[in-house]
Amino acid sequence: MNAARPYLNLLGRIFIGAIFLFAGISKISGYTATGGYMEAMGVPALLLPLVIALELGGAAAIILGWKTRIAAFLLAGFSVLSALLFHFDLADQNQFIMFWKNIAIAGGFLFLVANGAGALALDNRASQAAP
Repeated sequence: MNAARPYLNLLGRIFIGAIFLFAGISKISGYTATGGYMEAMGVPALLLPLVIALELGGAAAIILGWKTRIAAFLLAGFSVLSALLFHFDLADQNQFIMFWKNIAIAGGFLFLVANGAGALALDNRASQAAP
């Protein structure tokens, strides 16, 4: 299993990053609708560009393994906040599932904060360079 570890870390980063990459792209293509949804939930649509930047930039950083711990920390917080702001109707089964999905994703990001990106990451390029 140790030989597979670098590849599993990379695959895990791709999987967890992909959801935010696709979410950011979706928010761009449905910008007006997303802003309206945010407003309806009591969140200013003025924050939408920051949300998109965090989702796209954070996803790219996670997938590439660049500044992984920082990006993972920010996306963990974002996941918890979005769970609380948008999915806290725990009496609704769909919202209950979405709430805990976001919490689980935050947990995955906390693993990245604690353990780093793994060997196949840009974070390690300086330590892999020849002296």
